[in-house]
Amino acid sequence: MKKLERGSKKLINAWAFYDWANSVYPLVISTAVFPIYYSSMANSFANVEGDISFLGALWDPTVLYDYTLAISFLMVAFFSPILSGIADYTGNKLKFLKGFCLLGSLSVMSLYFFNSESTLWLALLCTVFASIGFWGSIVFYNAYLPEVAFPEQQDKVSAKGFIYGYAGSVLLLIFSLILVQKPDWFGITDPTLAPRITFVLVGLWWFGFAQIAYRRLPNNVFNHKPEKDYIWKGFLELRMVLKSLSQHTRLKYFLIAFFFLSVGVQTIILMAGIFGSEELGLPTLNLILTILIVQIVAIPGAYLFSRLSEKIGNLTTLKITLLIWGGVCFIAFILDKNQPNVDYYFYVMGVVLGFVLGATQSLTRSTYSKLLPETHDHATYFSFYDVTEKIAIVLGMIIFGLLISITGSMQYSVLALAFFFMVAFVVLYKIKRTTHVY
Repeated sequence: MKKLERGSKKLINAWAFYDWANSVYPLVISTAVFPIYYSSMANSFANVEGDISFLGALWDPTVLYDYTLAISFLMVAFFSPILSGIADYTGNKLKFLKGFCLLGSLSVMSLYFFNSESTLWLALLCTVFASIGFWGSIVFYNAYLPEVAFPEQQDKVSAKGFIYGYAGSVLLLIFSLILVQKPDWFGITDPTLAPRITFVLVGLWWFGFAQIAYRRLPNNVFNHKPEKDYIWKGFLELRMVLKSLSQHTRLKYFLIAFFFLSVGVQTIILMAGIFGSEELGLPTLNLILTILIVQIVAIPGAYLFSRLSEKIGNLTTLKITLLIWGGVCFIAFILDKNQPNVDYYFYVMGVVLGFVLGATQSLTRSTYSKLLPETHDHATYFSFYDVTEKIAIVLGMIIFGLLISITGSMQYSVLALAFFFMVAFVVLYKIKRTTHVY
């Protein structure tokens, strides 16, 4: 196939289409169907105190799930800089992208076999590997952004990726919602079978649509010719980029701000379904509808905030989103399952979150890309971006789980996240304006 030039519409669309493929994982598996399914399964074999047995100890189901995700993010944080350094040195970003995609999609499909207490270990193991597959692939996917789009295109291109992702994942979530709520329409009588089928569908969707992106994404853009000791060279590449961060003050401060906002954003995304189910007592239909609302609203949100950033700048726009995120944390803190119409408050909160979710994710990615120095080491630089996010998630998961253990409530865990948005807001002021980043 003819090589596509940087900035071409076909290349940009191919890159964005991987978002269409992979976004069903964070929506259906990380946020909507699987956390709710896991919660219901855990409740079915929990003891009278609500704890479940795993590895010879009793666990709060939410805390166990929380810590399982934290382990997966720690593993990604450890391995991705090494792999990305090797990928940059050998020019094999596409191969690494394919490998992590395959690992993630197969692991997601294996969640089908989680249908009892005896298969809890399999569910947790597959949760770890699916998370590694998704987040590992995102390192190399994000690293393509400066190679497929010029700096002046990157805000819109980054937003386009998230818009594709939201649109594709909404389609599959709607079908999953129908399948889970009306299994009799499909001749399904086992109450666990419908959600388990959705896990298989997610894996097939992810792997299948990714092939479209693979056909056009380039490999070895800079024609690297690695020597035999390329693994050692990968470590040297990583060390070189690490040292360069100290020379780029704006990039360093942005990574610090990104760390703190990621603690809040990613923890909320991962725990929203369980919060609504366990803390507010909302039924599955209400929870999935709220998550669906979030995804739909995120599409115009990503577009409108990308246009706003053209007028007032990326950093100012990001500060606005941080204020909104912090406000949502306070609203969630005061919600109570005994309040009249608590489900409507949850819907409103979902609309607000959806509006800033796409904006925050797309703007952080494009702003970081603009701040990068002239380099061929895009995967290595984006691995630092990814590691920053993963360590932030680990911290968020630990704080969330620890506060649940101490207080017996998720509300204080949510309130604590507002602190991290506030710190990120302050740190962003330390980044001075440049030609492409305002």
